[in-house]
Amino acid sequence: MECLFCAIAAGEADGHRVLDDGTAVAFLDARPLFPGHVLVVPRRHAETLTDLLPEEIGPFFTRVRRVAGAVERGTGAAGSFVAANNRVSQSVPHFHVHVVPRNRKDGLRGFFWPRGRYASRKEAAEVAARIRAALED
Repeated sequence: MECLFCAIAAGEADGHRVLDDGTAVAFLDARPLFPGHVLVVPRRHAETLTDLLPEEIGPFFTRVRRVAGAVERGTGAAGSFVAANNRVSQSVPHFHVHVVPRNRKDGLRGFFWPRGRYASRKEAAEVAARIRAALED
């Protein structure tokens, strides 16, 4: 199976690039939330965040940081929303970070899904304990 983002990174598919180096490629999202919505992808194919090598994480997110600042300055936005899906809702199976320019009253409301609360402090403590245990693996 061919990867669209690998093809864009290799220059084999169209993409309006804003950054291209040995670590990452960043290009405009073809279906932006707002003009200036950029996707930042690692040059090496990695399907998810957990597939990035430890030594790739810092350099990759340094590029994400640079792009976030450039998106804000380049679009005149008041800020940006920086996010990534990991497997679920990941439209292309190549890890990518969305950098979306934001302004007050731009129509986006917090996250794009309903939020809730834990039923109790006990439930929250149990969930936290399971995650801490998984960090030890």
